[in-house]
Amino acid sequence: MGFDRSSSGYSKKFLIEETNRCVSCGLCLPHCPTYRLLESEADSPRGRIALMSGVVNGRIPPNEKFIEHLDRCLTCRACESVCPNNVAYGQLIDEARKMIRESESCRHEAVPANFMQRRRFFSQLLEALVDQPSRLDRLRWLLYLFQKSGLLRLLRWLNSSRWLHKFSFWRQSGMDKMVMQLPPVVFPYAGKQRKTFFSRTWQSFYPAVGEEKGRIGLFLGCVARLTDARTLNASIFVLNRLGYSVCIPEKQTCCGALHQHAGDAQKAAQLMKRNQQAFGELDLNRVGCTASGCCVQLCEFNQCEAGKKPEDDQAALPEVIDISKFLVGAAGWDQLSIRPLAKKVAVQDPCSLRNVLGDQDFPYQLIQYIPDAQVVFLADNDQCCGAAGIYFIQQPALAGRLLDNKINAIIQSGAQLLVTSNVGCSMHIAGRLREIGSDIEVLHPVTLLARQMGMQ
Repeated sequence: MGFDRSSSGYSKKFLIEETNRCVSCGLCLPHCPTYRLLESEADSPRGRIALMSGVVNGRIPPNEKFIEHLDRCLTCRACESVCPNNVAYGQLIDEARKMIRESESCRHEAVPANFMQRRRFFSQLLEALVDQPSRLDRLRWLLYLFQKSGLLRLLRWLNSSRWLHKFSFWRQSGMDKMVMQLPPVVFPYAGKQRKTFFSRTWQSFYPAVGEEKGRIGLFLGCVARLTDARTLNASIFVLNRLGYSVCIPEKQTCCGALHQHAGDAQKAAQLMKRNQQAFGELDLNRVGCTASGCCVQLCEFNQCEAGKKPEDDQAALPEVIDISKFLVGAAGWDQLSIRPLAKKVAVQDPCSLRNVLGDQDFPYQLIQYIPDAQVVFLADNDQCCGAAGIYFIQQPALAGRLLDNKINAIIQSGAQLLVTSNVGCSMHIAGRLREIGSDIEVLHPVTLLARQMGMQ
């Protein structure tokens, strides 16, 4: 990874060289979710690469159609796993979005006004909440009261009845999608030594149960710390009982993936530097990540940094690993008591886990620790569910069609439980299952395991 993804301006040289590496063989086409839906060459990896090449070489203008075709890309990176020439499509699409962002900042006449308005809205949202995850922690009690009072139920009913859809902001901002996806509020784990099971915020240190085997940092992320606290709690619970102390630095922040995929690589790099400083100050064996999308961003940052000269005053970010992968490799399972679970469990493979990390086998292996749990096959598991960060908000029609396919596969599998290793996928799928009245529960594999180990 010699390419610097954190540079503020887009690299014309990189775009030209990397797009020239595509031999237009077409092997990527059947693996691309948008090509399978639309059957449009311009909405395939090969087609988008040709469009990028045309724009950067001045053969075609960076107009609204160009932006539309790139916006439709989920960045699932399924094309990378089958490309015979190893074209770095993920870096290409990020670099092209940097180019679009610069066109937007220059108010290029080819960039439509509604596109600019939408981009500004999401930039403001990222700055207000995602860039400052501590604000999400403070929202926890407000959201909890909102749910307990019944107001969230009322809001969902108004949304389902489409009464709220007459307000353009409600639809355009994606509030209609987000309100359906909000899971029940869970508070941070207070630790085994506390009198109460839950706390207002996470502790900086959770000691191992028994003899300490090592110290693991836990990455909270941004949205996940509010919407997937039960997975973070479960990770602490399981790690402690396997003999690992868990460290949670207060100064950690968002991984920067949402910024990276929106073309703001400079902001993404700033956030990663903050995480590097927060975790680098601690003496850790590794940093565990419960969301595969965040894990990709952290791992690729580490790979980029590996080729650079380290700054004297900058601590290194320890090795980052998906939490399921770490737990599967840990010793001591034979000493733990795990209750049987006579249910059918389907495993959904997040694109980031399968196509980039290549760690899709570990959730299956983790479930095998649960006696009597039956893993069932999920059709088209290599296809994206449509969540893809904020794609479900920006491209609701396409995201909805992809989700329809995923929901049908889940129901046909006969599963009673669905486990997935990415918070975005979990919320996206659970929201639709809730909407159609299904009783299939969606949770992280570590959460399911912790529950069978006795976590409330």
